[in-house]
Amino acid sequence: MARYVVRLRQDVERWTKAGLIDRSTAAKLVADAERRDRNSFGSGTVLAMMAALLLGAAILIFVAANWEAFPRLLRVAVLFALIIGGYVGGAVLKSRDHDAFGEAAWIVAAAAFGASMALIGQMYHMSGDESAAMLTWCAATAVAALVLRSGPLTVAAVGIADAWLAGSLLGGLRTLSNLETPLLFLPIAAALFAISYWTRSQAARHLILLSLVAYVTWLAADGDAFEVGFLMACVSAGIFAVAHIAPRETDNIVRINGRLPLHALVAFLVAMALIQVELEGGPGFIIAAAVTLAGIVAALLLQGPQSRGLRGLAYLAFAIELCLIYGITMGTMLGTAGFFLFAAVLLGILAALIIRLEGRMGRSQAERSGA
Repeated sequence: MARYVVRLRQDVERWTKAGLIDRSTAAKLVADAERRDRNSFGSGTVLAMMAALLLGAAILIFVAANWEAFPRLLRVAVLFALIIGGYVGGAVLKSRDHDAFGEAAWIVAAAAFGASMALIGQMYHMSGDESAAMLTWCAATAVAALVLRSGPLTVAAVGIADAWLAGSLLGGLRTLSNLETPLLFLPIAAALFAISYWTRSQAARHLILLSLVAYVTWLAADGDAFEVGFLMACVSAGIFAVAHIAPRETDNIVRINGRLPLHALVAFLVAMALIQVELEGGPGFIIAAAVTLAGIVAALLLQGPQSRGLRGLAYLAFAIELCLIYGITMGTMLGTAGFFLFAAVLLGILAALIIRLEGRMGRSQAERSGA
């Protein structure tokens, strides 16, 4: 983001000299970009979060280590002081333009809330629904994010929801309810996605979309992998097509800075991997592999010029797909010579497409810089 601001200043200066915009508009553009840069989730914010979490962990470990030495009332008071101090202190820091440290203090308070539930439950010998405890922690963090309009707290709530889902699916959490965990995750994800609009947390929306891909992958592994994978591939291809045809309209909905095609490609690749593993050794495998490679090439041609991340993912996926084809078909349908001939032709076609694509991108960038 900082590099973008520097580049924008240069562009704005050039536009002003060329008479495209006036000085007042130029100042407003730069001021808006600098304001958004200060509010962005940059490396300084990440380091402040890590420092705050380490500090909070040190305090909580100290309290836990000396738990029996504290009177019961003092134990509860210390935990509540940590929670209230974190939220109030964070608000004070934010009001004094120390945004990174303010957000970090709120993260400490949210972490202290979760630790407090565990320690108080231990103190009063409460045993039982660990799943409900994590959901309560997630809900409390989400409410705090909503009230304080905090992006990092929104990300933390999504992370807690993902940890709850993983623990429930892997059997690591005790639960007393009969509610189906996979069905409950969908409304939780939808609620957190809605909160992310208010808190302006693009990172939370990215994480939720990736979590949904992982969630559907678990459904496929737990049920009919071919049917779920086929449906997932069709839906992701449809989302990619819509995002390509109407990029502005789709991004106005999801608001992830035009990266919806990248998420759609990730879902498509995961879905096709599930299908190929299910069809391993059968005649349908080559068809599925061909569809996967065609999808990668189509994604490169349609969205490659707009997204460096998508290009990198497509190149990596192509290489992995060739390895998968080699590992599954070697010694069965193709044989060594046939596979290498097949791979050479595909690589040659892809190399030609990439050379043309990147040449076109280079010419367009040169035209923009010349203008």
